[in-house]
Amino acid sequence: MNATLPPILTITDIAAKRVKALVEKSDTPVVGLRVGVATKGCSGLSYVFEYAAEKKGLEEEVNTKGVRIFVDPAAIMFIIGSEMDYVEDKLQNGFVFSNPNESSRCGCGESFSV
Repeated sequence: MNATLPPILTITDIAAKRVKALVEKSDTPVVGLRVGVATKGCSGLSYVFEYAAEKKGLEEEVNTKGVRIFVDPAAIMFIIGSEMDYVEDKLQNGFVFSNPNESSRCGCGESFSV
């Protein structure tokens, strides 16, 4: 039996627009954003971002809607199947994830656990 795996990451139109804007504003030449997870926060893991000048070895690349997102290999098992969105409102602005792997999230929304 050959099961189909979910995409590593999907990106909303609003998130893609924000990634494009960030890449264009970068002080140094970059080709996209790198997404990973770090051990921190109340619930254990937080999403982290950095500019990507190039694809690193073993990274997965999500190339969609005119943007490139590189997923750190250590983060794939935590991110697979997630949707990345961008939210801007009175209380916050930033990338947010709808992650089917999360078992809990802290009250402030800054960290999660699986």
